[in-house]
Amino acid sequence: MSMQSHLAELEKKHRALNEKINDCQAHPAIDDLEVVELKRRKLLIKDEIERIRHTESDSVH
Repeated sequence: MSMQSHLAELEKKHRALNEKINDCQAHPAIDDLEVVELKRRKLLIKDEIERIRHTESDSVH
C-alpha cells in the first residue's frame, strides 16, 4: 500500500468516526464511554495522519 493510499484510508476512517460521534451525541441514550472511546480512536487516527504528512513533507525538502 502506498503512503498516499494509506493516508486516504486513514482520512476516510477519521471522517467515519466523526460521523459516528455526531450520531451518538444526537441520541442521549448512547453511553458516554462509547463516545469517549470513539473520540480516542479518532484522535489516534488524526495523530497518525499528521505523522505521515510531516514525514512526507520532510522527505520533499
